[in-house]
Amino acid sequence: MTEILSLILGGGRGTRLYPLTAMRSKPAVPVAGKYRLIDIPISNCINSGLNKVYVLTQFLSVSLHRHISNTYKFDPFSRGFVEVLAAQQTMEKSDWYQGTADAVRQQLRYVLEDSNRDILILSGDQLYRMDFRKLIQTHKKSNADVTIAVIPVPREQVAGCGVVRIDPSGRVTQFAEKPRSPGEIQEFEIPSDQIQAHGIDPMGRNYLASMGIYLFKREILLELLNRDPNATDFGKEIFPNSIKTHKVQAHLFDGYWEDLGTIKAYHDSHMALASDNSPFDFHSPEGVIYTRMRFLPASRVITAKLKHALVSDGCLIDEGASLENCVIGVRSHIGNGTVLKNTIIMGVDRYENEEEIATNLAAGIPPLGIGAGSIIHNAIIDKDARIGKNVRISNEGRFENHEGSNYVIRDGIVVIPKGAIIHDNSVI
Repeated sequence: MTEILSLILGGGRGTRLYPLTAMRSKPAVPVAGKYRLIDIPISNCINSGLNKVYVLTQFLSVSLHRHISNTYKFDPFSRGFVEVLAAQQTMEKSDWYQGTADAVRQQLRYVLEDSNRDILILSGDQLYRMDFRKLIQTHKKSNADVTIAVIPVPREQVAGCGVVRIDPSGRVTQFAEKPRSPGEIQEFEIPSDQIQAHGIDPMGRNYLASMGIYLFKREILLELLNRDPNATDFGKEIFPNSIKTHKVQAHLFDGYWEDLGTIKAYHDSHMALASDNSPFDFHSPEGVIYTRMRFLPASRVITAKLKHALVSDGCLIDEGASLENCVIGVRSHIGNGTVLKNTIIMGVDRYENEEEIATNLAAGIPPLGIGAGSIIHNAIIDKDARIGKNVRISNEGRFENHEGSNYVIRDGIVVIPKGAIIHDNSVI
């Protein structure tokens, strides 16, 4: 495991997750009430015995750097680390990252300085639990130059994925990025018995989609990056080109995996987390998800109704509140008689004292949290938002995409940005 260096790609501006990425990088976006997106791949690495991790990012990386430095501290004798590598000007390069492959190319000095044999490339905006030791075993057993993690998907999902075709040994023979025509899609259908040979029941999922997880031999990665200096993306250029000249092996995975790159995907995944049979179990003793240790009290609920809800540490839910299909972040205060449905509350970063609350109220500014009597449906309330009393947030105009002075609607979901103020009796 000490011979493997993990590189987690922080992604671009995160425009599809706007406004959640207006003031933070995509990997720093909160998830499941108390975690950050970056905690998922880092935890998967740690649980797999991989403790040398670089996170490559360039946009709004301050909060991400703070979270990582406060969370992941290793025994000094283990020589493990989790560090952020932000884009920087050097004598060789002065541009921003132009893509995933370009990000790695610009930080190659750190790859070369490390005594690694293989390089694991991961994404920073996915929710999944994977034991990378199984991926590494596939890589070594097949003596592959590159190993890619793939997941079976049904035909209707193929148009939104990069898909591969494999031979009976699992070697990748073809790749297509988001194929559209019926003939091209049909070409990538994998026989059920071939998927079953890898210990997976296809259940009608006869196509293999790339998960954006790659394991390279170090010398092969360097060769591929140097061979085409203009190639900027792993999924669109480096990986497809490598199929023609190197041995590329597929590692089949059959667990929960979701790309949280859009507002709809982010909201839908959280609603699933709060459901009866959550597809991803944060309570699982296997593959614990780590995050920053906070010294918060237990949450206090006063005569409220909760149905399918995840409630994080340090929350106060007042009398008469009703929560259904909700994820409540740390330190959230939900006022009397508030009704929340299909809603994510990200919480707040600090508690206000009585003097602060009184001063703000005198200035017409509501306290942090959700005011009494408010009704919120199908929404995402970002951190440190101040929602006044008797506010109604439910996309009254039935917009699909729209922007107001203190809210954004994407895919019909109302998003209240970080630190926004919604005054008493407002209707959105």
